[in-house]
Amino acid sequence: MTPHVSTFETAEPALLELLTHIHTGKAQLPDFQRGWVWDDTHIRSLIASISRSFPIGAVMTMAVGENVRFRPRHFEGAKEAEGKQPEVLVLDGQQRLTSMYLSLFSKGPVKTQNEKNQEIFRYYYLDIAKCLDPTEDRFDAVVSIPETKKLTSDFGRKINLDLSTREHEYEQGMYPLPAIFDPAAHMEWTNGYKLHHQHEQTKTQLIDQFNMEIWLPFQQYKVPVIRLTKETPKEAVCQVFEAVNTGGVSLSVFELLTATFASDNFHLRDDWESKKKTLYDIPALKGVDESSYLTAITLLTSYQKQQSTNSAVSCKRKDVLNLSLSEYQENSTLIIKGLKDAAQLLAKEKIFDIKNIPYQTQMIPLSAICAFLGQKLQNDTIKSKIMQWYWCGVLGELYGGANETRYALDITGVLSWLNGGEIPATIRDANFSPLRLLTLQSRNSAAYKGIMALLMKKGCCDFVNGDPVDIQTYFDQAIDIHHIFPKAYCEKQKYRRELWNSVINKAPLSSRTNRVIGGYKPSTYIESIQKQEKISPDRLDEIFLSHLIDPGKIRSDDFAGFIEHRAGELLTIIEQAMGKTISGRDSEEYLREIKRIQ
Repeated sequence: MTPHVSTFETAEPALLELLTHIHTGKAQLPDFQRGWVWDDTHIRSLIASISRSFPIGAVMTMAVGENVRFRPRHFEGAKEAEGKQPEVLVLDGQQRLTSMYLSLFSKGPVKTQNEKNQEIFRYYYLDIAKCLDPTEDRFDAVVSIPETKKLTSDFGRKINLDLSTREHEYEQGMYPLPAIFDPAAHMEWTNGYKLHHQHEQTKTQLIDQFNMEIWLPFQQYKVPVIRLTKETPKEAVCQVFEAVNTGGVSLSVFELLTATFASDNFHLRDDWESKKKTLYDIPALKGVDESSYLTAITLLTSYQKQQSTNSAVSCKRKDVLNLSLSEYQENSTLIIKGLKDAAQLLAKEKIFDIKNIPYQTQMIPLSAICAFLGQKLQNDTIKSKIMQWYWCGVLGELYGGANETRYALDITGVLSWLNGGEIPATIRDANFSPLRLLTLQSRNSAAYKGIMALLMKKGCCDFVNGDPVDIQTYFDQAIDIHHIFPKAYCEKQKYRRELWNSVINKAPLSSRTNRVIGGYKPSTYIESIQKQEKISPDRLDEIFLSHLIDPGKIRSDDFAGFIEHRAGELLTIIEQAMGKTISGRDSEEYLREIKRIQ
């Protein structure tokens, strides 16, 4: 049995040592760390805590090694560290260490923020008298002053505190914090203070007391450090980072992989941004983010490996993090092509933009399948099978939760099926309950979007202009989903909301047609369409049939008959899309609910 090897160790270096390592570049940040954002109040509070030897929390670092390679960047203001290779990277403690480095070690003004999040520049001082007065709040002894080193009021006309010269600092008893870890600067300042006050006994005693009670504790202050060793795997580093940064925004795999690839001088973000421009020219692909993109590449890469090694297909977080640069470069272009091919397939199904894509997540396996097939995707039988799988995922509502396992099942199952294997799990598992029609009330539901796309694919035409929906009319005429029996009319008749607001009473129509419909009952707006638009009753009946609407029912305002008939028609096109029979269409429960209009 292999003995357990610890992946971390603990230490308690002096604060001065930590800040020196930041200054020299021995300690840096992994490139995925976000920028320093602490405001002036946080900085003053931190300084006050250190001055009283209060704990400020542990810092976590990671030893730099071959096992985990991230592109480093130096701490804010640590210009001496530019171009240096670090020995450790700081995973937790960036805000505290940067605040301490800039206010206590750096010689320039600190760029920070005020309480209104406005950018300001500040120098920090300790009010000697207040530091030594036990009745004073130590926070009030930490003085923040603008880069002019003058505190003013009355729109700058009145100077309340002037520390622009050494003599003014001595006179006001304000100790400059950048001197606290610089022995020569500290000695010069304290001697200058005594000389300025002509070695007056009370002033000399005051600065000596300050050195003992304030300056010396800064020199002795220690910070607990947890050090992850070189043996710590990348996945563990990422988990640890997120665990200690729960107060911030979750760190994405894209940011982590960007930092990893940067160590090989490859700029992942720039590469993605250039590829994204070509994707986002296609409205249906505007929802593809960097995480989906990397997951699709990992899924394709893993499937390719399975073909030669018979390994398991997986595209979970740890798999994305282990994606090599060469694998990314080999498959990123294939996935971009796969995404565009997937968008073409969806366009033929009348899914044209991100608003009406049922499941954004299903684009991941669809794009990987398209990428792997390449030219084979031109085969009609292959396309038909892929779309059967797609519609089973949508109408069976199988992509609503955590999906990495299903991605792997789908790419292996679908591609095996295309080669004569068994029906994939998504098709086998998919089921649509007839009563689901009543609960599909809004575009938030994948199946709701899917049914509207199926109506457009079937050739439904606009009530007023008679045009079928294609990509041009979809955008030019602002096609959207509207009520057939209008909401206002249904509410007045006290019809069940579950019926009139369901997908059964919805249709893809132009914005102009929706204005014509208004809140009128169907017989009224039908008469208006026939008279004002000069559309013959026979032609309008053809249009109604294209929407699976019984012309007789809608012309007579027969809401109950309309609902029952159209629900049955919708179930039929759902069966056709899924390639499966829907059970329960004739059940007593379904028929009772579909006929109960009030």
